[in-house]
Amino acid sequence: MIWNVPEELGEPESPDIEPTVKLSGHGRKVGHVLFHPVADNVLASSSADLTIKLWDIEKGQEKLELSGFLDFIQSMSWSYNGSLLATTCRDKKLRIFDVRSSKIVQEATSHQGVKGSRIAWLGNTDRLVTTGFSKMSDRQIFLWDTTNLDKPIKSLLLDTSSGVVMPFYDDDTKILDGNIRYYEFENDELFFLSEYKSSEPQRGMSFMPKRGVNVNECEIARAYKVSNNSVEPISFVVPRKSEAFQADLFPPTLSDVPALTADEFFGGKNANPNTISLENGFQVKEKKEFVSSAPKEEEKEYQDAYHQLRQENDDLRNQLAQRDVTIRALTIQLEQLKIGTST
Repeated sequence: MIWNVPEELGEPESPDIEPTVKLSGHGRKVGHVLFHPVADNVLASSSADLTIKLWDIEKGQEKLELSGFLDFIQSMSWSYNGSLLATTCRDKKLRIFDVRSSKIVQEATSHQGVKGSRIAWLGNTDRLVTTGFSKMSDRQIFLWDTTNLDKPIKSLLLDTSSGVVMPFYDDDTKILDGNIRYYEFENDELFFLSEYKSSEPQRGMSFMPKRGVNVNECEIARAYKVSNNSVEPISFVVPRKSEAFQADLFPPTLSDVPALTADEFFGGKNANPNTISLENGFQVKEKKEFVSSAPKEEEKEYQDAYHQLRQENDDLRNQLAQRDVTIRALTIQLEQLKIGTST
């Protein structure tokens, strides 16, 4: 579901606030959603039906589907210009898709532990970071060259904690588990800088866009940590006393203006994200209201009939997805038996 966030937040007038758009198509529950970094109104969603779908949310249309997963999708991350999508999966595979051709262009065996793995594309580079577990349940970080996934170019052993490590990339930071450790990425090395510790483990985390940080106080990042009962802002400040603009800390950052429309992206066009300078501060523009052009059912009887057919279709897709998983698993077992027999 897609929602419009009001300008002024507070108690809603009614608990039954309708979403602007409802997107239907997955056969099972949706696990992750991720907006495109460049194109307006383009959304990726992963599901327990072992697919990723790409949507034009303004039109309410499914545009593309990515498949080939043998188990649940655990994480996904866009490349800098959004032409590629990297994923991790419970089948212990790292995959990179050319989304508009719906093809896997790179695939590799990643972390071998049974717990969750996560992924982050390292900005405007051809490098990826994955986090996960070894067979002995050690927490790991792998650094990958996306042009050659034969093996990680670097690996770090963190510790033996049980929490899933969540990587975030913003110039020189990686955000990990119940405490926050940050590293400098340079020349294919990850140099440990420092860490933020807390007694409250996080359920999730998100970062404020650089447009919203306090440049005058050299605040280089601000995270919002979701705990069991609260949302906690965490500020990262470089201790400098100069009142001049710190250009080395604040290079041109991502703008709030998309570089492509959804039609341009799905039509094959590429572009890097628009950037702005923060030297003179960020000027907030008037909010652009999201208006869906998706067709709406007007009569309740048509809506009921539609939803009934949709449910039947989803049930059939779910059955087919489960059979596909079984067939893939049996195929792998047969191949292993053939290899064992031949040797």
